[in-house]
Amino acid sequence: MGLTLGLAAATLPAQAVTYPVTPAQRATAEQVAQAGVPLSELASDAPDSYTVKPGDTLWDISKLFLKSPWRWPELWGMNRDEIRNPHLIYPGQLLVLIKVDGRARLALGRGVGDSGMATIKLSPRVRESATDANAIAAIPTQLIEPFLTDAVVFDSDELARAPRIVATPEGHVLVTRGDIAYARGDLSQATDYRLFRNATPLRDPTTHEILGYEAPYLGTAELIRPGGTLDAANGKSEIVPATLQIRTVKQEVGIGDRLSPVPQRSFTNYVPHAPSQPINGQVISLYGDAVRGGQNQVVSLNKGSKDGLERGHVLALWRDGRRVVDSTGEKAQEIKLPDERTGVLFVFQTYARVSYALIISVTDAVSAGDRFSEP
Repeated sequence: MGLTLGLAAATLPAQAVTYPVTPAQRATAEQVAQAGVPLSELASDAPDSYTVKPGDTLWDISKLFLKSPWRWPELWGMNRDEIRNPHLIYPGQLLVLIKVDGRARLALGRGVGDSGMATIKLSPRVRESATDANAIAAIPTQLIEPFLTDAVVFDSDELARAPRIVATPEGHVLVTRGDIAYARGDLSQATDYRLFRNATPLRDPTTHEILGYEAPYLGTAELIRPGGTLDAANGKSEIVPATLQIRTVKQEVGIGDRLSPVPQRSFTNYVPHAPSQPINGQVISLYGDAVRGGQNQVVSLNKGSKDGLERGHVLALWRDGRRVVDSTGEKAQEIKLPDERTGVLFVFQTYARVSYALIISVTDAVSAGDRFSEP
């Protein structure tokens, strides 16, 4: 039995969820009231209705209706505190904004391709279901999917002790997709490996403490022949490295690059929500070689799961107020201007002391050292 916080229409497809669901959670999901949000939280130009289009996300749609898009679970009547899974909404469906007793909620009206379906209430529902990939995503997942593999932080510099490429075919300095490479180290854990350059430390912008080690992702390789030792004619044993074939590449692979087993992939339905507790931190760096960042770029943050950050958290981004000299008084005096809010971050990956976030929106370029807080 999967729990789907979807539409109440029995004819609509739904999505299976891997979270364990207790009887108490099922009961709560069935009983949760759709109170909606105060009218003061609606966007000034919120439409009375909207037809879902291909490529829409829940974030996009909620931004049409709400001043704070991360509050969409309230608008959609979702019990996010106990069941963290978004509603399933599909292209062609008509969403209608209902305003009653000073509050607003969304309801489902007759959409494109619907046949005689009356306006119904959006509410949680428990039912058995199969995965449906046609439902719109909570956020633009295509922007973060590559980083779920590419952007990797290790809590310690474990790559320094990981298996390594020691040789390439004769005449090759670098190898690419389909090429053979030779490696030494413990390769008994798996047959599929990710390839990384040596990791670089991620330091806190203020304390300069090392919070983790970021490793540039190169691609993947498959172990096709294990290594070992070979008895030579002189009676001594010779080391024979393992043989790998490069399967995918983002950058060319060379001697000294490191290997780590490919982890089991988990696909997460991200539910945007504000942290339940105050949190403050700083941007460590922009992912890649960029010095300043903009919308849809990825940044690393100096807070992680140990600090209470989790996937789906929405954060406010702040630019530190400049220090200027006030020369309008009797004596010139240095003053600090107020910090200015510049954008919104969406946390999509957390480690113990570091997180990765997508810049959802921004009004000024983002730099290392910029501050973030709860929205």
